[in-house]
Amino acid sequence: MDFLGELSGAERERLQAYWPLWARREQMPPPGEWRIWLICAGRGFGKTRAGAEWVRHIAEENEEAHIALVARSVGEARSVMVEGESGLLACHDEEDRPIFEPSLRRLSWPSGAQATLYSAGEPESLRGPQHSHAWCDEIAKWDNASERAMMAWDNLQLGLRLGERPRILATTTPRAVPIMQRLMGDPSDPDIAVLRGSTYDNAENLPQDFVRAMQRQYGQTALGRQELDGELLTDVEGALWTRSMIERCRVPATLEDHVRIVVAVDPPASARGDECGIVVAGVTAEGQAHVLDDASFARASPEQWARKVSAVCETWKADRVVAEANQGGDMVASVLRAADCQMPIKLVHASRGKSARAEPVAALYETGRVAHVGQFAKLEDQLCGIMAGGSYEGPGRSPDRADALVWALTELMLGRQAKPAVRQI
Repeated sequence: MDFLGELSGAERERLQAYWPLWARREQMPPPGEWRIWLICAGRGFGKTRAGAEWVRHIAEENEEAHIALVARSVGEARSVMVEGESGLLACHDEEDRPIFEPSLRRLSWPSGAQATLYSAGEPESLRGPQHSHAWCDEIAKWDNASERAMMAWDNLQLGLRLGERPRILATTTPRAVPIMQRLMGDPSDPDIAVLRGSTYDNAENLPQDFVRAMQRQYGQTALGRQELDGELLTDVEGALWTRSMIERCRVPATLEDHVRIVVAVDPPASARGDECGIVVAGVTAEGQAHVLDDASFARASPEQWARKVSAVCETWKADRVVAEANQGGDMVASVLRAADCQMPIKLVHASRGKSARAEPVAALYETGRVAHVGQFAKLEDQLCGIMAGGSYEGPGRSPDRADALVWALTELMLGRQAKPAVRQI
Protein backbone atom coordinates (compact mmCIF):
# COMPACT_ATOMS: atom_id res chain seq x y z
CA MET A 1 0.00 0.00 0.00
CA ASP A 2 2.89 2.38 0.76
CA PHE A 3 4.32 1.67 -2.67
CA LEU A 4 1.03 2.49 -4.40
CA GLY A 5 0.66 5.64 -2.32
CA GLU A 6 4.00 6.92 -3.59
CA LEU A 7 2.95 6.62 -7.22
CA SER A 8 1.49 9.47 -9.20
CA GLY A 9 -1.99 9.17 -10.70
CA ALA A 10 -0.57 8.49 -14.15
CA GLU A 11 1.76 5.82 -12.76
CA ARG A 12 -1.09 4.08 -10.95
CA GLU A 13 -3.17 4.06 -14.13
CA ARG A 14 -0.23 2.62 -16.05
CA LEU A 15 0.21 -0.08 -13.41
CA GLN A 16 -3.47 -0.97 -13.51
CA ALA A 17 -3.29 -1.28 -17.29
CA TYR A 18 -0.28 -3.61 -17.19
CA TRP A 19 -2.03 -6.85 -18.16
CA PRO A 20 0.73 -9.37 -17.25
CA LEU A 21 0.50 -8.19 -13.64
CA TRP A 22 -3.25 -8.79 -13.29
CA ALA A 23 -3.92 -11.64 -15.71
CA ARG A 24 -4.33 -15.18 -14.50
CA ARG A 25 -1.72 -17.56 -15.83
CA GLU A 26 -4.21 -19.28 -18.14
CA GLN A 27 -5.07 -15.94 -19.79
CA MET A 28 -1.50 -15.48 -20.99
CA PRO A 29 -0.12 -17.00 -24.22
CA PRO A 30 1.27 -20.49 -23.65
CA PRO A 31 4.94 -21.27 -24.32
CA GLY A 32 6.05 -23.16 -27.40
CA GLU A 33 5.89 -22.85 -31.16
CA TRP A 34 2.14 -23.18 -31.49
CA ARG A 35 0.31 -21.79 -34.50
CA ILE A 36 -3.20 -21.90 -33.01
CA TRP A 37 -4.03 -21.07 -29.40
CA LEU A 38 -7.51 -22.27 -28.46
CA ILE A 39 -9.11 -21.04 -25.24
CA CYS A 40 -12.04 -23.38 -24.67
CA ALA A 41 -13.75 -22.25 -21.46
CA GLY A 42 -17.05 -21.47 -19.76
CA ARG A 43 -18.86 -18.15 -19.81
CA GLY A 44 -17.32 -15.43 -17.67
CA PHE A 45 -13.88 -17.07 -17.77
CA GLY A 46 -12.26 -13.93 -19.20
CA LYS A 47 -11.81 -15.12 -22.78
CA THR A 48 -12.66 -11.79 -24.40
CA ARG A 49 -10.24 -9.85 -22.20
CA ALA A 50 -7.50 -12.39 -22.94
CA GLY A 51 -8.12 -12.04 -26.67
CA ALA A 52 -8.19 -8.25 -26.60
CA GLU A 53 -4.98 -8.03 -24.56
CA TRP A 54 -3.23 -10.49 -26.90
CA VAL A 55 -4.17 -8.36 -29.91
CA ARG A 56 -3.14 -5.20 -28.09
CA HIS A 57 0.31 -6.63 -27.35
CA ILE A 58 0.80 -7.68 -30.98
CA ALA A 59 -0.28 -4.29 -32.33
CA GLU A 60 2.04 -2.38 -29.98
CA GLU A 61 5.06 -4.63 -30.62
CA ASN A 62 4.67 -5.24 -34.36
CA GLU A 63 4.16 -2.18 -36.52
CA GLU A 64 3.59 -4.34 -39.61
CA ALA A 65 0.91 -6.53 -38.05
CA HIS A 66 -2.24 -7.13 -40.09
CA ILE A 67 -4.77 -8.71 -37.75
CA ALA A 68 -8.09 -10.34 -38.63
CA LEU A 69 -10.91 -10.04 -36.07
CA VAL A 70 -13.48 -12.68 -36.93
CA ALA A 71 -16.83 -13.25 -35.22
CA ARG A 72 -20.15 -14.77 -36.17
CA SER A 73 -21.12 -11.43 -37.72
CA VAL A 74 -19.48 -8.05 -38.19
CA GLY A 75 -21.98 -6.66 -35.69
CA GLU A 76 -20.80 -9.11 -33.01
CA ALA A 77 -17.17 -8.38 -33.84
CA ARG A 78 -17.81 -4.69 -33.27
CA SER A 79 -20.02 -4.97 -30.17
CA VAL A 80 -17.92 -7.59 -28.36
CA MET A 81 -14.36 -7.63 -29.69
CA VAL A 82 -13.95 -3.89 -30.31
CA GLU A 83 -16.46 -1.85 -28.31
CA GLY A 84 -17.37 -4.34 -25.58
CA GLU A 85 -16.51 -3.69 -21.93
CA SER A 86 -13.65 -6.21 -22.24
CA GLY A 87 -12.94 -5.37 -25.87
CA LEU A 88 -10.03 -3.69 -27.58
CA LEU A 89 -10.99 -0.05 -27.02
CA ALA A 90 -11.56 -0.63 -23.30
CA CYS A 91 -8.14 -2.26 -22.92
CA HIS A 92 -6.21 0.77 -24.16
CA ASP A 93 -5.30 4.09 -22.60
CA GLU A 94 -6.28 7.29 -24.38
CA GLU A 95 -2.77 7.82 -25.67
CA ASP A 96 -2.31 4.39 -27.28
CA ARG A 97 -5.93 3.61 -28.23
CA PRO A 98 -6.43 2.63 -31.87
CA ILE A 99 -8.64 4.65 -34.19
CA PHE A 100 -11.77 2.70 -35.07
CA GLU A 101 -13.37 3.37 -38.46
CA PRO A 102 -16.67 1.43 -38.45
CA SER A 103 -17.45 2.13 -42.11
CA LEU A 104 -14.14 0.52 -43.11
CA ARG A 105 -14.33 -2.19 -40.41
CA ARG A 106 -10.79 -1.17 -39.48
CA LEU A 107 -8.72 -0.33 -36.40
CA SER A 108 -5.42 1.54 -36.77
CA TRP A 109 -2.84 1.77 -33.97
CA PRO A 110 -0.29 4.56 -33.50
CA SER A 111 2.41 1.96 -34.18
CA GLY A 112 1.10 1.40 -37.71
CA ALA A 113 -0.51 -1.98 -37.04
CA GLN A 114 -4.03 -2.55 -38.36
CA ALA A 115 -6.92 -4.91 -37.71
CA THR A 116 -9.94 -5.63 -39.90
CA LEU A 117 -13.33 -7.00 -38.83
CA TYR A 118 -14.82 -9.99 -40.65
CA SER A 119 -17.99 -12.05 -40.51
CA ALA A 120 -17.63 -15.83 -40.43
CA GLY A 121 -21.01 -15.90 -42.16
CA GLU A 122 -19.31 -14.45 -45.27
CA PRO A 123 -16.43 -16.89 -45.90
CA GLU A 124 -15.57 -15.37 -49.27
CA SER A 125 -14.60 -12.09 -47.58
CA LEU A 126 -11.61 -13.95 -46.10
CA ARG A 127 -10.47 -15.47 -49.38
CA GLY A 128 -8.30 -12.62 -50.66
CA PRO A 129 -6.85 -10.69 -47.68
CA GLN A 130 -3.55 -11.69 -46.06
CA HIS A 131 -2.89 -11.46 -42.32
CA SER A 132 -0.12 -11.99 -39.82
CA HIS A 133 -2.40 -12.72 -36.87
CA ALA A 134 -6.07 -13.42 -36.18
CA TRP A 135 -8.39 -13.45 -33.22
CA CYS A 136 -11.51 -15.56 -33.78
CA ASP A 137 -14.22 -15.15 -31.16
CA GLU A 138 -16.85 -17.77 -30.22
CA ILE A 139 -15.98 -20.08 -33.11
CA ALA A 140 -18.48 -22.66 -31.84
CA LYS A 141 -21.24 -20.11 -32.55
CA TRP A 142 -20.26 -19.57 -36.18
CA ASP A 143 -22.96 -20.41 -38.71
CA ASN A 144 -22.57 -24.06 -39.73
CA ALA A 145 -25.20 -23.95 -42.48
CA SER A 146 -23.71 -25.00 -45.84
CA GLU A 147 -20.37 -25.49 -44.01
CA ARG A 148 -19.89 -21.72 -43.75
CA ALA A 149 -17.92 -22.00 -40.49
CA MET A 150 -15.37 -24.43 -41.93
CA MET A 151 -15.06 -22.41 -45.13
CA ALA A 152 -14.40 -19.23 -43.15
CA TRP A 153 -11.81 -21.00 -40.99
CA ASP A 154 -10.06 -22.54 -44.00
CA ASN A 155 -10.00 -19.26 -45.95
CA LEU A 156 -8.58 -17.46 -42.92
CA GLN A 157 -5.79 -20.01 -42.51
CA LEU A 158 -4.89 -19.97 -46.20
CA GLY A 159 -4.46 -16.19 -45.98
CA LEU A 160 -2.39 -16.29 -42.79
CA ARG A 161 0.97 -15.85 -44.50
CA LEU A 162 2.39 -12.49 -43.44
CA GLY A 163 5.31 -12.17 -41.05
CA GLU A 164 7.70 -14.77 -39.72
CA ARG A 165 5.30 -16.50 -37.33
CA PRO A 166 1.59 -16.14 -38.19
CA ARG A 167 -0.67 -17.09 -35.30
CA ILE A 168 -4.37 -17.44 -34.46
CA LEU A 169 -6.13 -17.12 -31.12
CA ALA A 170 -9.59 -18.72 -30.99
CA THR A 171 -11.76 -18.06 -27.93
CA THR A 172 -14.99 -19.95 -27.39
CA THR A 173 -17.42 -21.73 -25.13
CA PRO A 174 -17.40 -25.30 -26.45
CA ARG A 175 -20.04 -26.98 -28.56
CA ALA A 176 -19.75 -30.19 -30.58
CA VAL A 177 -19.52 -28.52 -33.97
CA PRO A 178 -17.18 -29.59 -36.81
CA ILE A 179 -14.69 -26.77 -36.29
CA MET A 180 -14.25 -27.70 -32.60
CA GLN A 181 -13.97 -31.38 -33.38
CA ARG A 182 -11.21 -30.65 -35.88
CA LEU A 183 -9.21 -28.46 -33.52
CA MET A 184 -9.52 -30.83 -30.57
CA GLY A 185 -9.31 -34.04 -32.53
CA ASP A 186 -5.56 -34.58 -32.11
CA PRO A 187 -4.24 -33.61 -28.64
CA SER A 188 -0.66 -34.29 -29.77
CA ASP A 189 -0.71 -31.75 -32.62
CA PRO A 190 2.20 -29.37 -31.84
CA ASP A 191 0.61 -26.58 -33.88
CA ILE A 192 -2.39 -26.32 -31.54
CA ALA A 193 -2.22 -25.27 -27.90
CA VAL A 194 -5.53 -25.92 -26.11
CA LEU A 195 -6.37 -24.27 -22.83
CA ARG A 196 -9.43 -25.43 -20.88
CA GLY A 197 -11.17 -23.47 -18.14
CA SER A 198 -14.44 -22.85 -16.34
CA THR A 199 -16.55 -19.93 -15.20
CA TYR A 200 -15.44 -20.62 -11.63
CA ASP A 201 -11.78 -19.95 -12.49
CA ASN A 202 -12.75 -16.28 -12.59
CA ALA A 203 -15.16 -16.41 -9.65
CA GLU A 204 -13.41 -13.67 -7.67
CA ASN A 205 -14.11 -11.19 -10.48
CA LEU A 206 -17.76 -12.19 -10.91
CA PRO A 207 -20.78 -11.25 -8.74
CA GLN A 208 -21.11 -13.90 -6.05
CA ASP A 209 -24.89 -13.94 -6.47
CA PHE A 210 -24.35 -14.90 -10.11
CA VAL A 211 -21.93 -17.69 -9.24
CA ARG A 212 -24.25 -19.13 -6.60
CA ALA A 213 -27.26 -18.89 -8.91
CA MET A 214 -25.43 -20.70 -11.72
CA GLN A 215 -24.31 -23.47 -9.39
CA ARG A 216 -27.79 -23.86 -7.94
CA GLN A 217 -29.66 -23.74 -11.24
CA TYR A 218 -27.36 -25.70 -13.52
CA GLY A 219 -25.01 -27.65 -11.28
CA GLN A 220 -23.98 -30.83 -13.07
CA THR A 221 -26.55 -30.58 -15.85
CA ALA A 222 -25.35 -31.04 -19.41
CA LEU A 223 -25.95 -27.35 -20.09
CA GLY A 224 -23.91 -26.37 -17.03
CA ARG A 225 -21.07 -28.71 -17.96
CA GLN A 226 -20.88 -27.06 -21.36
CA GLU A 227 -21.58 -23.39 -20.65
CA LEU A 228 -19.99 -23.09 -17.19
CA ASP A 229 -17.41 -25.87 -16.89
CA GLY A 230 -16.29 -25.46 -20.50
CA GLU A 231 -16.64 -29.16 -21.20
CA LEU A 232 -16.95 -30.31 -24.81
CA LEU A 233 -19.84 -32.74 -24.60
CA THR A 234 -19.29 -35.81 -26.71
CA ASP A 235 -21.92 -37.92 -28.39
CA VAL A 236 -23.25 -41.08 -26.81
CA GLU A 237 -22.30 -44.02 -29.00
CA GLY A 238 -25.41 -45.54 -30.53
CA ALA A 239 -27.66 -42.50 -30.01
CA LEU A 240 -30.17 -41.65 -32.73
CA TRP A 241 -29.18 -37.98 -32.66
CA THR A 242 -25.67 -36.55 -32.42
CA ARG A 243 -24.75 -33.00 -31.49
CA SER A 244 -22.98 -32.46 -34.81
CA MET A 245 -26.16 -33.58 -36.62
CA ILE A 246 -28.22 -31.04 -34.71
CA GLU A 247 -25.68 -28.29 -35.32
CA ARG A 248 -25.86 -28.94 -39.06
CA CYS A 249 -29.63 -28.47 -38.84
CA ARG A 250 -29.56 -25.20 -36.88
CA VAL A 251 -30.63 -21.82 -38.25
CA PRO A 252 -30.58 -18.57 -36.23
CA ALA A 253 -33.98 -17.41 -37.48
CA THR A 254 -36.50 -17.99 -40.24
CA LEU A 255 -38.65 -15.59 -42.20
CA GLU A 256 -40.41 -18.38 -44.07
CA ASP A 257 -44.16 -18.76 -43.75
CA HIS A 258 -45.44 -21.98 -42.27
CA VAL A 259 -48.44 -23.67 -43.80
CA ARG A 260 -49.00 -25.56 -40.54
CA ILE A 261 -47.91 -25.09 -36.93
CA VAL A 262 -48.62 -27.63 -34.22
CA VAL A 263 -48.04 -27.73 -30.49
CA ALA A 264 -47.18 -31.22 -29.25
CA VAL A 265 -47.68 -32.20 -25.61
CA ASP A 266 -46.27 -35.09 -23.62
CA PRO A 267 -48.26 -34.78 -20.36
CA PRO A 268 -46.50 -35.73 -17.11
CA ALA A 269 -47.53 -38.84 -15.25
CA SER A 270 -47.60 -36.81 -12.04
CA ALA A 271 -46.93 -33.29 -10.75
CA ARG A 272 -44.14 -34.47 -8.45
CA GLY A 273 -41.21 -33.53 -10.62
CA ASP A 274 -41.98 -34.98 -14.05
CA GLU A 275 -41.69 -32.55 -16.93
CA CYS A 276 -44.51 -31.72 -19.28
CA GLY A 277 -43.02 -31.73 -22.76
CA ILE A 278 -44.39 -28.87 -24.89
CA VAL A 279 -42.76 -28.33 -28.28
CA VAL A 280 -43.82 -26.07 -31.17
CA ALA A 281 -42.99 -27.03 -34.76
CA GLY A 282 -44.05 -25.82 -38.18
CA VAL A 283 -43.71 -26.87 -41.80
CA THR A 284 -43.28 -24.72 -44.90
CA ALA A 285 -44.94 -25.13 -48.27
CA GLU A 286 -41.69 -26.68 -49.52
CA GLY A 287 -41.86 -29.40 -46.87
CA GLN A 288 -39.12 -28.06 -44.55
CA ALA A 289 -39.87 -28.53 -40.86
CA HIS A 290 -38.79 -26.03 -38.21
CA VAL A 291 -38.62 -26.61 -34.47
CA LEU A 292 -39.75 -23.21 -33.22
CA ASP A 293 -39.99 -23.37 -29.43
CA ASP A 294 -39.52 -25.60 -26.40
CA ALA A 295 -41.99 -24.45 -23.74
CA SER A 296 -41.65 -27.53 -21.52
CA PHE A 297 -41.64 -27.15 -17.73
CA ALA A 298 -41.53 -29.31 -14.62
CA ARG A 299 -43.71 -29.92 -11.57
CA ALA A 300 -46.86 -29.00 -13.43
CA SER A 301 -50.36 -29.84 -12.30
CA PRO A 302 -52.87 -30.69 -15.06
CA GLU A 303 -54.38 -27.22 -14.81
CA GLN A 304 -50.96 -25.54 -15.05
CA TRP A 305 -49.69 -27.40 -18.09
CA ALA A 306 -53.03 -27.08 -19.83
CA ARG A 307 -53.00 -23.30 -19.36
CA LYS A 308 -49.42 -23.23 -20.64
CA VAL A 309 -50.39 -25.18 -23.76
CA SER A 310 -53.31 -22.83 -24.39
CA ALA A 311 -51.02 -19.77 -24.07
CA VAL A 312 -48.41 -21.29 -26.39
CA CYS A 313 -51.08 -22.05 -28.99
CA GLU A 314 -52.23 -18.44 -28.86
CA THR A 315 -48.68 -17.09 -29.16
CA TRP A 316 -47.80 -19.22 -32.18
CA LYS A 317 -51.26 -19.23 -33.79
CA ALA A 318 -51.09 -23.01 -33.89
CA ASP A 319 -53.42 -25.07 -36.07
CA ARG A 320 -53.60 -28.09 -33.79
CA VAL A 321 -52.58 -29.60 -30.47
CA VAL A 322 -51.12 -33.09 -30.62
CA ALA A 323 -51.23 -34.72 -27.18
CA GLU A 324 -50.09 -38.14 -26.05
CA ALA A 325 -53.01 -39.79 -24.29
CA ASN A 326 -51.37 -42.91 -22.85
CA GLN A 327 -51.33 -41.48 -19.33
CA GLY A 328 -54.79 -39.98 -19.23
CA GLY A 329 -56.91 -40.96 -22.21
CA ASP A 330 -59.81 -38.60 -22.80
CA MET A 331 -58.93 -36.73 -19.60
CA VAL A 332 -56.10 -35.02 -21.50
CA ALA A 333 -58.55 -33.47 -23.94
CA SER A 334 -60.89 -32.52 -21.10
CA VAL A 335 -58.13 -30.73 -19.19
CA LEU A 336 -57.11 -28.80 -22.31
CA ARG A 337 -60.70 -27.80 -23.02
CA ALA A 338 -61.13 -26.65 -19.42
CA ALA A 339 -58.10 -24.38 -19.93
CA ASP A 340 -59.89 -22.69 -22.83
CA CYS A 341 -57.75 -24.30 -25.51
CA GLN A 342 -59.64 -23.48 -28.73
CA MET A 343 -57.43 -25.42 -31.14
CA PRO A 344 -58.41 -28.82 -32.56
CA ILE A 345 -56.94 -31.55 -30.36
CA LYS A 346 -55.53 -34.78 -31.73
CA LEU A 347 -54.89 -37.52 -29.18
CA VAL A 348 -52.12 -39.97 -30.07
CA HIS A 349 -51.32 -43.28 -28.40
CA ALA A 350 -47.83 -44.74 -28.12
CA SER A 351 -48.17 -48.27 -29.46
CA ARG A 352 -44.41 -48.58 -30.02
CA GLY A 353 -41.39 -47.81 -27.85
CA LYS A 354 -39.79 -44.36 -27.74
CA SER A 355 -36.85 -45.40 -29.90
CA ALA A 356 -39.04 -46.96 -32.59
CA ARG A 357 -41.14 -43.78 -32.77
CA ALA A 358 -38.04 -41.59 -32.83
CA GLU A 359 -36.08 -43.41 -35.55
CA PRO A 360 -38.02 -42.04 -38.58
CA VAL A 361 -37.87 -38.54 -37.08
CA ALA A 362 -34.10 -38.82 -36.62
CA ALA A 363 -33.91 -39.82 -40.29
CA LEU A 364 -35.56 -36.51 -41.20
CA TYR A 365 -32.67 -34.72 -39.47
CA GLU A 366 -30.10 -36.80 -41.37
CA THR A 367 -31.63 -35.77 -44.69
CA GLY A 368 -31.76 -32.09 -43.72
CA ARG A 369 -35.55 -31.85 -43.64
CA VAL A 370 -35.68 -30.45 -40.08
CA ALA A 371 -34.06 -27.29 -38.70
CA HIS A 372 -33.91 -25.89 -35.17
CA VAL A 373 -34.67 -22.17 -35.14
CA GLY A 374 -32.31 -21.17 -32.35
CA GLN A 375 -30.97 -23.32 -29.52
CA PHE A 376 -32.95 -25.62 -27.25
CA ALA A 377 -30.28 -26.99 -24.93
CA LYS A 378 -32.41 -29.19 -22.67
CA LEU A 379 -34.41 -30.59 -25.56
CA GLU A 380 -31.24 -31.33 -27.53
CA ASP A 381 -29.62 -33.03 -24.54
CA GLN A 382 -32.58 -35.40 -24.40
CA LEU A 383 -32.50 -36.10 -28.13
CA CYS A 384 -28.83 -37.06 -27.88
CA GLY A 385 -29.67 -39.58 -25.14
CA ILE A 386 -32.21 -41.66 -27.08
CA MET A 387 -30.49 -44.89 -28.08
CA ALA A 388 -31.15 -46.91 -31.19
CA GLY A 389 -31.64 -50.03 -29.09
CA GLY A 390 -34.53 -48.56 -27.15
CA SER A 391 -32.87 -47.28 -23.96
CA TYR A 392 -32.49 -43.69 -22.79
CA GLU A 393 -29.15 -42.39 -21.51
CA GLY A 394 -29.80 -38.66 -21.36
CA PRO A 395 -30.59 -36.28 -18.49
CA GLY A 396 -33.67 -36.84 -16.35
CA ARG A 397 -35.81 -39.90 -15.88
CA SER A 398 -37.59 -39.64 -19.21
CA PRO A 399 -37.13 -37.66 -22.47
CA ASP A 400 -40.42 -35.77 -22.15
CA ARG A 401 -39.28 -32.86 -24.31
CA ALA A 402 -37.92 -35.19 -26.97
CA ASP A 403 -41.16 -37.20 -26.95
CA ALA A 404 -43.13 -34.03 -27.63
CA LEU A 405 -40.81 -33.15 -30.51
CA VAL A 406 -41.25 -36.62 -32.00
CA TRP A 407 -45.05 -36.28 -31.86
CA ALA A 408 -44.92 -32.81 -33.47
CA LEU A 409 -42.68 -33.84 -36.37
CA THR A 410 -44.55 -37.10 -36.87
CA GLU A 411 -47.76 -35.12 -37.27
CA LEU A 412 -46.20 -32.61 -39.68
CA MET A 413 -43.88 -34.80 -41.73
CA LEU A 414 -44.84 -38.45 -41.37
CA GLY A 415 -48.62 -38.45 -41.14
CA ARG A 416 -50.94 -39.40 -43.94
CA GLN A 417 -50.90 -36.72 -46.57
CA ALA A 418 -52.96 -36.39 -49.70
CA LYS A 419 -51.07 -37.24 -52.85
CA PRO A 420 -51.68 -35.36 -56.10
CA ALA A 421 -53.53 -37.30 -58.79
CA VAL A 422 -54.72 -36.67 -62.36
CA ARG A 423 -58.45 -36.49 -62.59
CA GLN A 424 -60.23 -38.07 -65.57
CA ILE A 425 -62.67 -35.84 -67.37
